Amino acid sequence: MRAPELAGREWINTGGERLRLADLRGKITLLDFWTSGCINCLHVLDELRPLEAEFADVLVTIGVHSPKFLHEGEAAAIEAAVRRYEVHHPVLNDPELTTWSQYAVRAWPTLVVVDPEGYVVHVAAGEGHAEALRRVIAELVVKHEGTLRRGGSPYVPLDEAESLLRFPSKAVSIANGHLLVADTGNHSIVELDGDRLVRRFGTGKRGEPFTEPSGVALLPPEVAERAGYHAVVADTAAHQLQGLNLDTGEVTVVAGTGEQWRDDDSGGDARKVDLTSPWDVIWWEPASAVIVAMAGNHTLSAFDPVEGTIRRFAGTTVEGLRDGEASEAFFAQTSGFAVTPGKLWLADAETSALRWIDESSTVHTAVGVDLFSFGHRDGDAAEALLQHPLGLAALPDGSIAIADTYNGAVRRYDPRTTQVSTVATGLAEPSGLLVQGDELLVVESSGHRITAIAADGVESVEGDAHAVRRPPSVLSPGELEFSVVFTPPPGEKLDDRYGPSTRLEISASPPELLAEGAGVGTDLVRRIRLADGITEGVLQVVAQAASCDSATEHPVCRVTRQDWGVPVRLEPGGERALELMMAGTPAE
Repeated sequence: MRAPELAGREWINTGGERLRLADLRGKITLLDFWTSGCINCLHVLDELRPLEAEFADVLVTIGVHSPKFLHEGEAAAIEAAVRRYEVHHPVLNDPELTTWSQYAVRAWPTLVVVDPEGYVVHVAAGEGHAEALRRVIAELVVKHEGTLRRGGSPYVPLDEAESLLRFPSKAVSIANGHLLVADTGNHSIVELDGDRLVRRFGTGKRGEPFTEPSGVALLPPEVAERAGYHAVVADTAAHQLQGLNLDTGEVTVVAGTGEQWRDDDSGGDARKVDLTSPWDVIWWEPASAVIVAMAGNHTLSAFDPVEGTIRRFAGTTVEGLRDGEASEAFFAQTSGFAVTPGKLWLADAETSALRWIDESSTVHTAVGVDLFSFGHRDGDAAEALLQHPLGLAALPDGSIAIADTYNGAVRRYDPRTTQVSTVATGLAEPSGLLVQGDELLVVESSGHRITAIAADGVESVEGDAHAVRRPPSVLSPGELEFSVVFTPPPGEKLDDRYGPSTRLEISASPPELLAEGAGVGTDLVRRIRLADGITEGVLQVVAQAASCDSATEHPVCRVTRQDWGVPVRLEPGGERALELMMAGTPAE
């Protein structure tokens, strides 16, 4: 199929120039449909960096920013994300999902390869496609060698302003009263005495030793003495936990291999277990462990710094909102923690939810509805709405302060009255909170600063409810042919040496939406039945496929995995088939 034109509002990283497909003729174009709050999209940004370097003279990558939340569609927010995540290619703001719809995209992230003649030749949803893309691009280089236009790039970097902090995420107070701050954009941890920099842990360069660190947790003194370090750092983009000794300044890897988790065991010797984007960490005494928000696969882990072990603590890896027994609960990119007696509070960013776990390992939801509902509304928790919260703090009166990041606000939830109120507004993407004396310190990530506010300030906001503007799939009630398309990349075949090479898990919200067909199977095609009497919901789908090199004695094998939250509307006369593309060549 011929690639549709690129349509949207602002272009970023082009020096103000608008790009057209005609400008890209003779180049291989890679479209990355992403949104800045999606952890899988952030993984893909890192996966693309080596490809962009390898094929720099023939490949043009264009990020098509298709927002999930209202805030993500604002030009200033996208520009901040481009700076924060060091995106070095042109980005198109597509707030109305125009280009998204023209390319029939159904999931964040989705990658589309357009050949030098302007035709779509490959589509891949999800992450983990770097090697497949490398092979597709290499084939196109050979095929179009005579017509390829080499050299030159439409990328024009944004100007950067210097500041002490750069997109900080979280902060904790240490024994001497100073702050320990995750200076995420500077890839370091800093100790601050007020506005004065006391010391910096790390060089400030990516990977030396931190890569986009986020959460910081202090260990109890007796645990720190046995472990040999005082703080645990969630080294998010490195997929590791780092131990920080505040006496010596030594930083050591205490969990994670540095490889991103795909489908292996999630427990055992902590330094031999793959992690995926740990976002926040906190010591929780009932578990005698550091609880880790494993945002990359929507689970929580428990890390024992004395024994050096890690285990799955809660979640199934399915993204969603489901309460109950911790091992069966669904989470959605948990990004912030707080503790009150007997309760572990957590901010679930993608469901815009405030949730908590009790000492019996049961999960509860205080505020939040599902993956697609958000807003800024105060009042009773059952009606209140948040927008992509990233941080929490326990206030002295037992209430919970919420860094309501995409609303630019600090909110307050009172467990006694179940009321939600607004403490402060007009903040620049607040991502972390810290109680210090009579003040509440707010880590304003996009403001590159820490701001003190009064913790008892209260106002009431009667805001509107919003929903993700992604159009739902209109399906007919009753029997439906469901399929996920996966075609191994060039030079690979499905790997069935140890059993079935594919896996498909389907669930729904509400669960009653699926009358038949829920559960796990090994076929990527399944007949399901949608219930009568339900008008809308979300199909939650997790698919994976194992493939290996087909022409080598010792093949390299990999697992491709993607999850979808597919909003659906049921209407008589709707479609009776639903196809999701995980990887392959689109039909004509």
